[in-house]
Amino acid sequence: MSTIELDVELLYQKTKNAKLSEIDTYIEQAKQLAGEGNDVVLTGAGPIWLYLKIAHALHGKARKLIYRSPVTGDVVIFDHSPD
Repeated sequence: MSTIELDVELLYQKTKNAKLSEIDTYIEQAKQLAGEGNDVVLTGAGPIWLYLKIAHALHGKARKLIYRSPVTGDVVIFDHSPD
């Protein structure tokens, strides 16, 4: 188990703006980057709909999901660790 930092903005960097029509591609990229059973930290600029879809897709894949921003700091979205 390790901690993976996933910069949401990198998922759509080629197009400069996230596109709803590409949501399946973004989700697959996020799943591949997150791996299985890791703690995942979501960070970076991105639309809320993308954050929400990724969070939903990683439930059951990630052990712990954290949202990180300079304003809020770390916010635990879910934690399925037995500790």
